[in-house]
Amino acid sequence: MSLEINSAVDNEGFIIADALLDELHITKREFAHAIGLSHNAIIRKDRLHAVSTQQRLRQTMEILKRIEPWAGSISAAWSWYRSYPLAPLGDFTAEELVSHGRADDVRAYLSHIAEGGYA
Repeated sequence: MSLEINSAVDNEGFIIADALLDELHITKREFAHAIGLSHNAIIRKDRLHAVSTQQRLRQTMEILKRIEPWAGSISAAWSWYRSYPLAPLGDFTAEELVSHGRADDVRAYLSHIAEGGYA
C-alpha cells in the first residue's frame, strides 16, 4: 500500500507523523530516533509543529516517497532507509545521514540515481 502525502498532512499544512507510523507499524520513539529527533518532538504538539521538526519530517517523507517506487512499498522503502549503506556518502545509511542533518545529501544522491547516474 502506498502512503498518500495528502493523508499525512493536516489542514494547516503540518505533517502528521501518525499517518506514516500507522503505515510503517512502528512506534513514535523508534521513528523519532530513526529521523534524528527526540521522542518529545513527535509526541508534543508544540514540538511537532516546530519548524525544525516539520522540516525533518518533510525530508524523511520526501526520501521515502522517492524510494517507494523502486522498493515496491513504503515498508520496503523504510527498510532501505534504515539499512542500505550509501557508498558515495561514506557507507552511511539514509537514516544515519538524515539523523545528522544530511538529508540534502541523500536527496541529491537519489536525484543522481533517478537521472541515470551510478549508485
